[in-house]
This record gives sequence, structure tokens and C-alpha cells, in this order.
Amino acid sequence: PRWMARTSTKRTREEAGEAEAASPKKQKGGDSSGDVKAPAKDDMKKSQKITKEEEKAIAAARGGGVYIPPFKLKRMQQQITDQKTRAFQRIAWDALRKSINGLINKVNTSNIKMIVPELFNENIVRGRGLLVRASMKAQMASPNFTHVYAALIAVVNTKMPEIGELCLKRIVMQFRRAYRRNDKLSCIACVKFIAHLFNQGVAHELLVLELLHLLLERPTDDSVEVAVDFVKECGKALRDASAKGMHVIFERFRTILHEGEIDKRVQYMIEGLFAVRKTNFQDYPQKVEELDLVPDDDQIPHDNVTLSGKHDVQRTLDIFQYDPNYGENEKQYDEIRKEILGDSDDEDEDEDEDDEAEEGQEAVMNQEDGPMQITDMTEAQMINLRRKIYLAIMSSLSFEEIVHKLLKMCHQPGLEGELCNMLIECCSQERTYIKTYGEVGQRLCRLQDEFIEFFDESFAHQYATIHRYETNKLRNIAKFFAHILHLDAFDWNVMSYIHLNEVDTTSSSRIFIKILFQELSELMGLQKLKARCEDPLYADAFKNLFPTDNPKNTRFAINFFTSIGLGGLTDGLRHHLKNLPKRIMLQQQQIESDSDSDSDSDSSDDSSDSDSDSDSDSDSDSSSDDSSDSSDSDDSDSSSSSSGSDSD
Repeated sequence: PRWMARTSTKRTREEAGEAEAASPKKQKGGDSSGDVKAPAKDDMKKSQKITKEEEKAIAAARGGGVYIPPFKLKRMQQQITDQKTRAFQRIAWDALRKSINGLINKVNTSNIKMIVPELFNENIVRGRGLLVRASMKAQMASPNFTHVYAALIAVVNTKMPEIGELCLKRIVMQFRRAYRRNDKLSCIACVKFIAHLFNQGVAHELLVLELLHLLLERPTDDSVEVAVDFVKECGKALRDASAKGMHVIFERFRTILHEGEIDKRVQYMIEGLFAVRKTNFQDYPQKVEELDLVPDDDQIPHDNVTLSGKHDVQRTLDIFQYDPNYGENEKQYDEIRKEILGDSDDEDEDEDEDDEAEEGQEAVMNQEDGPMQITDMTEAQMINLRRKIYLAIMSSLSFEEIVHKLLKMCHQPGLEGELCNMLIECCSQERTYIKTYGEVGQRLCRLQDEFIEFFDESFAHQYATIHRYETNKLRNIAKFFAHILHLDAFDWNVMSYIHLNEVDTTSSSRIFIKILFQELSELMGLQKLKARCEDPLYADAFKNLFPTDNPKNTRFAINFFTSIGLGGLTDGLRHHLKNLPKRIMLQQQQIESDSDSDSDSDSSDDSSDSDSDSDSDSDSDSSSDDSSDSSDSDDSDSSSSSSGSDSD
């Protein structure tokens, strides 16, 4: 049918142009003129002859003509092995075009480092026109990714400057064409691409200044808007490269603003540009960190590309041309690719040798250590257990049947904790609380003491992570534990995990405490619950729930229980808070009395010390008097004896 053989007019024109470029021009004498010598004419004609199968393969590879299944197309292309034939080169050209287009369309900020080596693996010397055209088309279609395409061109420019120069020439010529046609969208896209190429070091600052001079020489609303967008994108780099030129540009903007001949909207844009300049272009960085791939020393700016010069954009590079030296050119590019990317074959061989050496060492270690043990890190066994627990709960009619099935599953030690967690999770998933779950938990705790410890740990874990649950799940969990507690299935010392004060509680934890105690009050009654809270055996457990260490915490607990309708539980706290000033006064009086007694004891000690000192002084005085008396008596005796002797 005719519709299966239709092709686009554009493709037909390209084929006609390729045929004219490939076929030699005829002269009057029937001789063909060309660079190829006469002996090689027959070989050229033979190589350019295309059979019907080759035409089908070429048409299918280009995406037009009759549909051919992929396996048949691949087989037909494999049959064409001669590189000198036009059909082989045509198929290779189409494959190169598709590969380059795919890589350009796939590149982004995160994978550009992986796309660049793949791009160099393709023959971008032969397909440099395809690369530039694909980049410009992709940038025109998605201007938000302009910085990505500019970074890709900058990396290619460091290794092959001709490609960067060709891209810059084509962008300049496209801008000139759009400027003459007053195509605002195309102008904005072109100047944005030029700005990012300047940020990456591909374009020179002279081109940027020329472009701004053209836009601001005869200002209009559209030209000023394009200039404002352009300066925002490359203002930071332009200020570093040419501070004087940047100053001149902003003075021109200020003049345009003062003249007031442009629209108010554009005036506001200029004012916004001055605000951006004042913030040092913080919202418009020169390079994104992920796209800063080229060092400053390796950048090759093209100062020969100007806005006013005539540039050859080499449109013939975009279409297929027959290459008689195809094999030699491919070998030359293989050498270039090895210089850029390195010899991948040697690296692969080294990696293979390293892997073999490591495998040999591991084998030796395994033989020495014995048989290797495999540890299952997927937790498949635990997932199957949780599934069985859920099915057992949902398929049972009574709680006795559930308990019987669950105990049969816990044939290995260590599974009790997972069973308790799964039971609580199933309870929390219900729309309303079901009494069966509480009866199952109570029966498990009565049958085996291990479950008491695991439910104790589950209570602590659930209360610590209660802020992660929704209100419905939170209500079911609180009622579950209240049901087990009122039956005394496990210890009330779990209340020690609750610290009721303004700092240690959140809105979720306060809702949990409220529902827990309201459910306990309904099940036990307020008087029994109060007696349990005041039981001396559980004084340490309720110490943090009914705090008496700080008056602020005491008032918070009183207000909390009063607001939930359980103010009767706080009689002890109210009595404590009422008698607190008296206790404080008694403590102060006791402290003062202790200090007075200490001072009295100190004064008594001082008086006793002074008395002892006076007594010692009196004793010394008396002893001195006695000694003086004795001396006087001795003197009198001696005088009497002397007088006696004189009389004699």
C-alpha cells in the first residue's frame, strides 16, 4: 500500500542533497570530474551501488519506509560488513545520530559525569554537527536545563575546542536571525545559552559585552527585558571578568530607568536587577556544584567568536556524507578516545586479575575455616511469622482459639517479643477497640511469665514512640493496656515509664494517659483505681505520675487529672500542695534552730575556754604568792638565825 511507503518531504530533500553531493558532476564528453583518479572510479561506483536489501535496511534504520521486525533488521544489517560501502556508512551514521540524541536527551545534573564518558565513546568528531544540533534543540525545548547542556559542551570543549567553537558560532548566528525577526522567545533562549557558556568559560567576555551593547543601544521593552535576564544569568562571572564593563552596563540601565520611556513592568525588572546586584547575585550562582567539572586552567574561551563577525556554521556536518577513508578515520578516533578515557582493555584485564586473586584468597580462607555459613539478612522468616500471626488472629472465632494458635507458632525461643508486637499492631489497625485483643494478652500473660516481660518492654516502646501514631491507633493501644492492667495480668510498675509534667510530655502522650486512666476508671471504678494509685507497694511506680518534687509539676498533674474528670485521684497531691508552705516554714525553723544551737554551742565552748584560762591564771598567781611567802619566811628564818648567832 502507498501509506506504508510514505516518507517526509524533509527526508526526501536530504536524500536528494546527499545524492547530489555523492554523485560526480558530468561534463560534455561524458567524463566525470572529481578528486578521485581514473583507476579508482570503478571501485568507487561499485562501493556506492546499493541493493534492494541494503535500501530496506537503510530505510528501516532511519525510521521510515516499510516496517521490518527487529531481529530481521539486525540480521540484514549484519550482512552488510564492508565499511567502504555507502550502505554500511549510512547505517553507522543513523546509529550515531540516535545514540547522540539519546545521550543529550538523557543528561541531567545527577548523571552528567556518567554521560560524558559514554559521549566520548561515540565518534563525536564525525558527528560534531549532530552533537551541536542536538544540544541546541534540547536547550531550546527545555531552557531550564541550559546550565546542564552548557556544562556538557564545556567538558567537550576542553578536549575538542572545535566543537565548542562550532556550538558558539551557531548560537550567535541563531541569535542574530531571531533578533532580526523579533522572535523574543528564541532570543531569550539564545542569550541564556550564551550566558551559561560564558559562566563555564567557553565564551569570551567581549561577546557578552557586545551583546549587551546591542540590546541597550536602542532600548525597547523587549530588548531591555532580554538584557535583564541575560545579566542575571551571567552577572557574577561578568563582574569578576570585567568590573568596568559591568559598571558601564549598570549605568546604562540606570539611565534607561531615569528616562522612563519604557513600560512600568520593565522598570520594575530593572529595579529588581539592582536588588539582585546588591545581594551579590546569590540567587544566580555562576556554577552549580554538581556542574563544576572543568578547572579554570583547562578552560578554552573562544575570543574569535564575536557578534558582528561572519561565521561558517558548517551545515553540511548535519547530513550524511560518504567517506572513502572511513576505516582509517575510525582508527584515528579510537586512538583519541584512548587518550581521553584511557585504555579500557588494560584496566579490564587488571580488574579481572585482581578479582581472580581475591577469589583465590577467599577460597583458601574458606577451606581453612571450614564450610561457609550463610546468614539470611532478608528477614524472610520474620515476615512469614508476622503473616501467620495476622491470619491466625483474623481467622479465629474466640480468644481461646487465637491463644492456642499463637502458642503453637512460638516453637522457638525469642519469638514471643515479635508475637506481642504483632498483637498490639493488629489491635491498633482496628477501627474501634475490640475486647478480644485484651483477653488474648491477658491469657498469654497468665500462661507464661515470659510474656509479662515482653509486654512490659512493649509498653515502654509504645509510650516512647506514641507521637508517631494517629489518634485512632493511639486510642486502641491505650485501651489494650488498660484491659490487661485492670485484670492484674502484668505488673503495675509499668507506670514508672510515665513522667507527667510539662516538659516530658507531648500532646500525643497526654492523650494516651487520658484514655488509659479513663478506661481504667470505667473498668475498675474510681475508688479502686485511687486505692491502687495510693498503694505503698506501688509508690515508686506512681512517683513520676503524681509528682511531689516540684510544686509546678504537682499543679500540672492536678490540673491534668481534673480536666479529664479524674480529680479524685489527686486528693493526695492537693493535701501535699496545701501543707507545702507549713512544711517549708517548719524546715526553715528547723534550719534556724539548728543554726542557733550551733551558735550556742560555739559560745559555750568559748566561755569554757575563757574560764579555764582564768583558772590557770589564778593558780599561777597563787603559786607565785606561795613561793613569795616561802621566800619571805626563809629570809626571816635566816635573819633570826643570824641575830641569834650575833647574840651568842
